[in-house]
Amino acid sequence: MARVPFAGFLRNPRSSADRLEELTDFGSNPGKLRARIFTPEGVADRPALVVVLHGCTQTAAGYDAGSGWSTLADEQGFLLLFPEQQRANNPNLCFNWFSQGDIRRGEGEALSICQMIATLVRDHDADPARVFITGLSAGGAMTSVMLATYPEVFAGGAIIAGLPYGTAKGVPQALERMTGQGMPNEQALGGLVRKASSHAGPWPTLSVWHGSSDPTVNAINAEAILAQWRSVQGLTNASLSSDTVDGFPHHSWRDANNCAVLEYHDITGMAHGTPLHSKERNPCGVPGPYFLDVGISSTRRIAAFWGLTNEREARDVPPTRPVIPAERPQPRRSNLPIVRTLRAERIYEATPKPAATTGVGKIIEDALRAAGLMK
Repeated sequence: MARVPFAGFLRNPRSSADRLEELTDFGSNPGKLRARIFTPEGVADRPALVVVLHGCTQTAAGYDAGSGWSTLADEQGFLLLFPEQQRANNPNLCFNWFSQGDIRRGEGEALSICQMIATLVRDHDADPARVFITGLSAGGAMTSVMLATYPEVFAGGAIIAGLPYGTAKGVPQALERMTGQGMPNEQALGGLVRKASSHAGPWPTLSVWHGSSDPTVNAINAEAILAQWRSVQGLTNASLSSDTVDGFPHHSWRDANNCAVLEYHDITGMAHGTPLHSKERNPCGVPGPYFLDVGISSTRRIAAFWGLTNEREARDVPPTRPVIPAERPQPRRSNLPIVRTLRAERIYEATPKPAATTGVGKIIEDALRAAGLMK
């Protein structure tokens, strides 16, 4: 199928290093983010849209190359959106998941990403009931932000080595949460999501991934994310089932309709990064720093959980969700249980945020160096 042109795209020649194109003119962009997109040659009619958020020190094109999302999009015909952080906002290219002006509905980076999605849904006739979002590390934490603040926009999400929504207000708390300290209890975690919008459900499905040996974001954060969304979804351990997937522990919670709405891939022994499987028949991604060849493809498994591939197992098929219009806009691990029609014109806009201070940037940079993410 021929490529469908988009309004606002600056078409650049594709290379093996950068397969993405630029999206411009997608709204007021109060978060001052860049938008990159990928459209497969064989794009499907009414395609699904997957939003992919990179980690600190990474770029959109680099994360795509490492994770292999555009490879899978070529196979399956869905669209990709890669919001990209800029150094003027954060000197280490982290999404500002701890900044109050960026994690509230209708403000900052959260609104910028929502505006990008609205533009793609409108201009490419994408299916508004099949919009999904995933991210690594700070991108995973920002995925938590988007699922909490705009839950009606997303059918599903996936958080890799990320953090729960709303638990940090500023850099000191962000660093504390990364080590797994000071985490609220399950009821309080769920309350943070419920207060982030007036949405009453149904909620997005969620796939959570974390390495048990992650030295950068302690795996207690995965347990906290699961606790947060068990609370929101009203799930109990009576709905929990456990097995192994590609040799790793896998836990799944089902709703009253017996549909898997929450899952956890516990990648034992893995450090900080996106899990890859370079020896599978059709590998997605390229191993490298923070792209870890551990024998399981998070990209393929996440897409299967969302129902975007032809190889999904019955347990991975998410429920059909009704379309709801958008409003206006290392301590020891804990004993927590193991664990649309989008109407852009109704999403209200916010004023641009002030630039980050030099002091905040230095604190983040020092923390990243300590974590081994910067030299």
